[in-house]
Amino acid sequence: MDMQKLESLPPPPGVIGSLRAGFDAVSSHVVLILLPLALDVFLWLGPRLSVGNLYASILSDWFDFNRRAGFSAQNADLITERVEAFGRINFLNWVRTLPVGIPSLLSGIFPDSLPLRTPLGVQEVFQVPSLFGMLGWIFVLTLVGWIGGGLYFRWVSGTTLGEDEAGIGPMRAVVQTFVLSVIWVISLMVILVPLLLVVTALAMFSPVLANGAVLIFLIVSFWLIVPLFFTPHGIFVDKQNALLSILSSLKLARFTLPTSSMFVFAVFMLSTGLNYLWSVPSSDSWMLLVGIAGHAFITTALLSASFVYYHDMNAWLRIVFDRIQQQKKGVPTQQA
Repeated sequence: MDMQKLESLPPPPGVIGSLRAGFDAVSSHVVLILLPLALDVFLWLGPRLSVGNLYASILSDWFDFNRRAGFSAQNADLITERVEAFGRINFLNWVRTLPVGIPSLLSGIFPDSLPLRTPLGVQEVFQVPSLFGMLGWIFVLTLVGWIGGGLYFRWVSGTTLGEDEAGIGPMRAVVQTFVLSVIWVISLMVILVPLLLVVTALAMFSPVLANGAVLIFLIVSFWLIVPLFFTPHGIFVDKQNALLSILSSLKLARFTLPTSSMFVFAVFMLSTGLNYLWSVPSSDSWMLLVGIAGHAFITTALLSASFVYYHDMNAWLRIVFDRIQQQKKGVPTQQA
C-alpha cells in the first residue's frame, strides 16, 4: 500500500480512546451488565447439574469389560481420579458459548470445590441420568447460550453505537449468531481432531515430540487471535451475515494487525488480570457478589470498547482506500 502521499489522513483510532469510549458507554447504561450478572448469580446460588454418576457408571462398565484383559489398577485409579474431577464441574457452564455468548466469572473459578458452599447453603446437585439426557442438556444449554449471547451482543452494540448505526434485528442477530457458531464448531473440529490424532501418534513414540507439536500449534494460533476476536463484530456493527463478518474480520486483521493486536492484548490483560481480583472472595461470602458485579461491568465495557474500535477502524480504512483510489485516478484529495 503506497502511503507516501497520504499525509492528510486522520490518525487511526487509538486503543486508549476506544477503551475509554466503551467504559463511558457502560457507565452511562449500567443496565447492560444485567445479563452477565444474572447468569453468574444463577451459577453461584442456583442448583448444579452434574454428570458424575453417569461417568462413574460408564467407567464401571468399562472396567468390567477390560478386567479379563488385565487392566492395571494403577491406570484404573488414574482414570477414576480424572472422572471424579470432571464430575465436580457444573454442567450448566455449557451455557457459556463462544465466540458469541454471555460472559461468566463462575464458569472459570471454583472448578475443584463443587458443589459450592454459598451464603444460602450448599448447592443442590442434580445428576444427568443417561447419555441421551446429557446430549439433550448440551443441545438445550448451547441453544440458550447462542440466543442469550446474540441478544446480549446486540444490546451492547446498539446501545454503544446507536440503534441507527448498529440496530440489527433481534431475530437476525440470533440467526447469524447460530450460523457463526456452527461455522466455529465445524472449523474447530476440522483443526483439532487431526491435531489430536497427530499428537496421540507422536506421544506413542516420544512425549517430547508430542509436546513440541502442541507448542508449535500454540505459536501458530497466536496469529489467529486477532482475526478470530473480531469475527462476530460485523454482524452487530455492520448488520452483515456470518460469512461476511468473518471476511471483514480477516480484512481488518490484515491491514491493522499491529494496532489491533495491541487492542486485543489490552482487552485480554484487563479481563484476565481483574478476574484474579474478582475471584478473591470465597464462595460462601456475599463479597463474591461484588466480584460478580465487577466482572460483569468490566467484560461488558470491554465488549463495548471492541465495538467502538471495530466501527472506527473500519471507517478509517474506508478513508484510506478512498484516498488511494483518488490518487490512482489523479483526483486531488481534500484535507481531513
